[in-house]
Formats: sequence, structure tokens, C-alpha cells
Amino acid sequence: MWQPSACILCECNCGIEILVGDDGRTFEKIRGDKLHPASAGYTCNKALRLDLHQNGKTGRITHPLRRRADGTFEEIDWDTAISEIAARLGEVRDTFGGETIFYYGGGGQGNHLGGAYSPATLAAFGARYRSSALAQEKTGEFWVNARMLGNITRADFEHCEVALFVGKNPYQSHGFPRARSVLKDIGKDPARSMIVIDPVRTETAELADFHLQVRPGTDLYLLTALAAVLVQENLVAADWLAEHTSGLDAVVDVLQQVPVADYCAVSDVDETLVRTVAARIAAADSVAVFEDLGVQMNRDSTLVSYVEKLVWLLTGNFGKPGAQYVPSSLVPIGRDRGHSGEEGPRSPVAGARIISGLVPCNVIAEEILTDHPARYRAMLVESANPAHSLADSARMREALGALELVVVIDVAMTETARLADYVLPAPTQFEKFEATFFNFDFPRNIFHLRHPVVPVPEGVLPEPEIHARLVEASGALSEDDYAPLRAAAAAGRAEFAQAFLAALADPVKRRLASVLLYRTLGPTLPHDASAAAVLWMAAHECARKNPAGVEKAGYGTGLEAGERLFEAIIHGTHGVEITHDDYDASWGRLPNDRINLDVPDLLAAVAALRDRVAPQQDPDWPFVLSAGERRAFTANTIMRDPSWRRRDPDGRLRISATDASQLGVTTGDQVRLTTRRGSAEVFVDVTESMRSGHISLPNGFGLTVQERTGVAPNELTAAEDRDEWAGTPWHKHVPARLERLKSEA
Repeated sequence: MWQPSACILCECNCGIEILVGDDGRTFEKIRGDKLHPASAGYTCNKALRLDLHQNGKTGRITHPLRRRADGTFEEIDWDTAISEIAARLGEVRDTFGGETIFYYGGGGQGNHLGGAYSPATLAAFGARYRSSALAQEKTGEFWVNARMLGNITRADFEHCEVALFVGKNPYQSHGFPRARSVLKDIGKDPARSMIVIDPVRTETAELADFHLQVRPGTDLYLLTALAAVLVQENLVAADWLAEHTSGLDAVVDVLQQVPVADYCAVSDVDETLVRTVAARIAAADSVAVFEDLGVQMNRDSTLVSYVEKLVWLLTGNFGKPGAQYVPSSLVPIGRDRGHSGEEGPRSPVAGARIISGLVPCNVIAEEILTDHPARYRAMLVESANPAHSLADSARMREALGALELVVVIDVAMTETARLADYVLPAPTQFEKFEATFFNFDFPRNIFHLRHPVVPVPEGVLPEPEIHARLVEASGALSEDDYAPLRAAAAAGRAEFAQAFLAALADPVKRRLASVLLYRTLGPTLPHDASAAAVLWMAAHECARKNPAGVEKAGYGTGLEAGERLFEAIIHGTHGVEITHDDYDASWGRLPNDRINLDVPDLLAAVAALRDRVAPQQDPDWPFVLSAGERRAFTANTIMRDPSWRRRDPDGRLRISATDASQLGVTTGDQVRLTTRRGSAEVFVDVTESMRSGHISLPNGFGLTVQERTGVAPNELTAAEDRDEWAGTPWHKHVPARLERLKSEA
């Protein structure tokens, strides 16, 4: 029988249907789910091979593991694992303070539900600091959005007249529903235009009307020139700006002084092309913009985010069809309070800015490898692999080894798990209730609680159960706390709501709310969906914050709206619409009446760009390496089975034909790739898509299952190469050199 689920390889989580074999485990066939309200049957090629995620060579673990003194692991039972881990976390807390316990992870792309229970564990042991992959990618944009608009923004590509992609290749990395179909629709429509800013001639750039093939790392110059043309040629939406924004005069003063021709020369993009693109953006009824990792993990990433937003704000592209919007949410992700200047929380050792509650990934090792009294002493890692995915893997391994305790919750024996003191096995995303919290669709926003497709192996516990047991072992919650809530839940949902709200009056219990819900409301839910209990509170909060959108989606008004929404989520195996917004709903989600264009410290940095020495090629490091490119058969590091990749199984280094000729290499030859941090031997793929001087490695390689395949990019990256504002890494701008070795033959 076909069973509904979703692809978990990118944030879109497109609906799929899986035909499970007679053995109850094999995915015999996979197809797009036509009943899914967002993807409507669409899927790309990657989802069709998810059997290799579920049943391939992954290094799967199915029993708790404890490290022996000799470094090997032994299987232990769950009671032993939980009691020992709780005791050791408690010892760290009592000796050094709970704030020295650090949490990393919590899921990604399609497995956020389990991580929603982690705050209770952190509260039980007094932990304060945390991080995740978002702090490698998105926190600069989060911080800029907070200071300009007070909320996150996304873009409506389905209805836009002009689509602008900055360091983004949605043909491979997606990022919005039905990405490839939408891109093709834009490309075929003579009334619409597509603009791509990218040093690579990507699949998206091939479809574009305008490709600004920027010199790697100079996006700030190019975008500043583009914004300056809008001002200098009077292409701004003056009336709209006067009505909806503040700080325009300060921005205009800076952009009027920009030497457009000089900045175009630095970015190596023809000035006439830049002016043509500016005119096309200004003339459009709607412009949708998406910046992504190509600039967010690059030089000047936070400043790029700021100027990118100036481009669409100066032309009035917010709060209307085909432009930028503020989505509703079930569980808010990416919203920052927008501290200005030097205000706001900082990490205890490096003093790095904490954005959206996340410590920058590039300072984690620095926060450990020190004699500072506030250094992190223990680390809980959940559904993440920082020993592989964070910059400077060698230093990250050293940091993990310096901790007094490392606990990993994961499906497989990852590179990080191999360094842990305890490894706790979790189900795969198809063996449990799961969901993504990357719900950004508009005007109809979709949430999909995925039900288990295959049974969980014996000996494996879902993350909510692991967190509940750790909280209970800490002594923070007991049956005395559960009993009144269980009695209320047995009487009905209304009675439970009253009892639960009363319990939350206690600030200690408020921090443990997720586990309280899991243990009391959870067992009453249909389909054995205890793990979804935390969504009950989220559904009511969504209905409270978005009453008009929830009502328009069909759930009514008042207190009953949240309850109806929760019931729809629990039973909606194909996904459900949670809100249906009017386009002006975005304005109601801004905390202020006006959008702030003038962010003083960022605007001052843009003004100072004129005095900065233009980037020059370093003869010792003549190449710029992009360490981690999304390709047709690469995805996230959860794809541990190398046979998933039908193409490019070695993860070849892409290089321009010009550079290949100068090096005397051709496709299939081997080179030594060297950065300031390390070296690797890799086969090359000669292509016309790369600029001279620019090379790229795919993401998702260098993992060890039975053997190691390809190059692990972060063996070559440096933690100190990071954005000055948000601390995000420069993975897309790694100075490098190449040396020819030998041919594949």
C-alpha cells in the first residue's frame, strides 16, 4: 500500500508516497504525492532514491553505546545509559555550572520535531548556550531582517514578474515549492524575467535572462552598485518609501556617493548590464528575491544581506503579490530580537554575537579549547555532525576530545558519534512522527506531520522519549507533576488546557513544558502520536497570532480554532493548510509601522567600502574554493550511502577550461588541492560553468561508512575565516592552490 510521507533532503519537504515492500522495510517505489497541498505531486530526482537513506549502508546503530577506556564502544541498556548520562551532566552542572553544558543540533530540513523537546533537557540541567547549522548559514540574514523589518521575510516566486537569485541555485537547492517547475514557467514567459548573481553558470543561470557572473567574494560591490544605480537614476519607489519606510535620506546620501563603474570593475560585471538589470527591477510590478549560501557563507555576508534588502525595498517590493512577505509560523524559526550595535547576548569566551539564540558555529572550538573558567565542559549533540560539518574539522575533533562529556543522539555512527562518550540511537525520519518547522509558504502556509512509514527497530527510542527520560533522571519532573495533568487530559481537552495553563504559572515547569505535554497529553492522542504533543501548544499559539489566516484556512475563531487546527495536523497525513493569508497580512507581522532602511553600523560599513582596498588575487593562493556545492546527486550528510549518487561518485573538483589548460589537466586527472588548513587529492571535472580562478567541491562527501568516499570539505576550511558581524563561515571563499598529480588511468 502506498503511504504518504515527505522528502527530507531540503527545506521544502515535498510530499511523497512510498510503496513499502513485503518485508515491511524496503521502499520499492517512491512518487510525488498529488494530495500534498504544497507540492501537489511534484518532486525532483533526489527524493526517488530515499530507500538508500532508510535501508542503505549508513552505519546504523540500534543500541545505546558507551565508550570504553580503550576507545572502543560497548552496548549498554537504556536505563544504564540514561542514569549515567544524567549523573555526569549533573556533575558538570554542580561543579562548573549548567551554562558550561552546550547543545548542538536539534534536527534539520525535515526532522525538527524531536528537537522541540530538547529545551526541557537543557533547562533540567541548567544549560544556556546552543547552536545549530542555522548559525553557519542564516544568522546574518536573521539579524539584518530583525533590524530592518523586525521579522523574517521570504519571497513569492510563483507570482513574481522578476525573480532575482543571489548566490542561489534553486534548480538544485530548491527553497520554495515546485522550484524547477516555477523556474521553467518564469523562463518561458516573455513578460517575466529571471536574474542570477552567481560566479557559476548554474542550471538556474542557464534559464536566466540576466546572469551577473560576479567575481567570487565581491557580491557586496556588485549589489551596492545595483542599489546605487536605483538611487542615482531615480528608479526608486519614492511615494511608497515615503509612506512605509524611515531612514531613506541616510541611505540615499550613501548610495549617491557610490562609484558605480569602479564597483562593477571590482566585481568584474559589465556596468551596462548592471544598469540594465536595475532598470528591469525598477520597471517590474513585482520582484521576488532569494539570497542563499553562495553569499551567506562568503565574505561580507551580513552586509550583502543588508544591501540585498535595500534593492527590493527601494523599489517597493514588499507586502504585495509576487514580492517579499512575512510568513505565518507554527514554530517560529529565524526570528531575532534585532539588538543594535554592541547590545545583545554574547558567547562566554569569544564574546561572539548570539543571534536567534545561536552561538556562531565558527567559535565553538574556541569556546572549548581555552583555560577560561566559563568554557564549555560538556556537549549534547542531536541529529547533527559537527565533527564533519563545521569549519576546521581537525580543530573541532580536538575540541570534542577536550570536553569532559560528549553525548550524541543520532541514527548512525557519524564522525561525531565516533568521538562521543555515549551514543543514543534514534529512529530514522521514516520510523517516527516527524515534521519540518521550515513552514514559509504564502499565502497558504502548509504544515505536514509525517506518520511512521516503517516500524522502528527494537532497542531504538524516539528523541522525545530520550529527552523525557533525561529530564526525569535529573529529578526535574516526577509522577507527582504528571498526575494532575493526566487526570485533566482524561477528562477532556478543555479541562487539560485549564490545568496545563495553571501548571505553566510555575516558571520552572514552564521551561519543562514540552516533556509535560509529552507525558500527559501525548498518550491521549490518536495514532500513537505522543511525539506530536508539543504541537498542541504551537497550534493554539498560531491561532492566537494569526486569527484571520487560521479562520480563512477553515478552523473558525476563538479558542476552538487552535483545537481544530491541532486536530487537523494530527490527522492530516498528507499535510494541511495552517493559515490562508491576505497579502497585506505581512504588514501586521511587523512590530513597527515603518520599515527601517538605515541600520547605522551596517550603512556606515557600506559607505566605507569606497576606502577599502579592492580584493586582489594572491599569487600564493591563486584559486578561490567553494567548499560545499549542491549538485544533482548531492544533498545533506544524512545521505551516508555512496551508492545514492548516480553521477560523480567521487565528488570531483570543478574547474574552468582555462585553468585546466594552464595546469595541463583534463577531466579525470588528479590534482592536489591545498588550502591554508590542509590538502587533499581529488579528481577534476573540467567545465565551462566555472570562472577562471574559481573551483568547487560538492557537499555531502568525505563521510566514512565502510570506507571514506570523496573529500570532506571542512578538512580544508578555517574557523577564523568568518563574518565580522554574525560569525558565519567563509566556506564559499577559501583561498587555495592546485598541483597536477596523475591521470585517472
